[in-house]
Amino acid sequence: MAVQWEIVESGPADAPRTVLLLPGGMCSARSYAELMAEPQLSGVRLVAATMPGHAGAPPPDDFSPEHYVEITAELAKDKAADVIVGFSMGAQVAFNMVLSGAFTGPVVLLGISLSSPDEPLFFRGMIRLGSVLGTLPAALLKKGIAPMVKKAPLPPERQAELIADFQRNSSRDMRLGLLAYVDWLRQDDDRARRFCGTGVPAWFVHAEKGDGDLTADERATLEGCPHVQVVTLPGHVFFLPVEAPGPVAELVTQALATASA
Repeated sequence: MAVQWEIVESGPADAPRTVLLLPGGMCSARSYAELMAEPQLSGVRLVAATMPGHAGAPPPDDFSPEHYVEITAELAKDKAADVIVGFSMGAQVAFNMVLSGAFTGPVVLLGISLSSPDEPLFFRGMIRLGSVLGTLPAALLKKGIAPMVKKAPLPPERQAELIADFQRNSSRDMRLGLLAYVDWLRQDDDRARRFCGTGVPAWFVHAEKGDGDLTADERATLEGCPHVQVVTLPGHVFFLPVEAPGPVAELVTQALATASA
């Protein structure tokens, strides 16, 4: 079955460089609106794509990480992406695309987790309960998003837009996607070291608090890679593309310069 992507684009259609933006789990392409509005990216073609099965987008036939790599690699090729930016689960897809060789351009990975300890125990436990309780844990997670969004320093109308996108999620699709995600985290095989071996330029970005983290070993391994930058933004930030568009835009600019080199 052909994948039905929900796409939001900005910037010149004939721009010399294109950036593919992959949202986080339960988020839509519209979650990149703040980043797309950054002046320093005005001359860049930005293509945001809601991940299939998230924020009401048609679900994929297969929620496995391997399938997401396959379909997203096709999208990146179709859009002639020079750089990929991913947030959370979108960053996981971009990361796996690099590991598989499906994408060799620079990547900016926002709030990415590489193994189970990178995500809160409560979150992982809630998702695993989906194996027993069906869609109930996913429905509870969806209900808990609104208070988190309301903490973000955004105008009320923008908060309402983001909450509406979260509410479009199907609890069934959330359950399948999140179970596949936590299974991937559990099957850690020294991913940081494997990524170092790819030679692909990358920026691993987290805030001091709010969006998960890397383990000390993962961070040390990545910091030792000459082609990787590990970036920690100050303060408490959960929705990195929404709450810190300026710093993220600067990193995207750096990635584009690397792609042009």
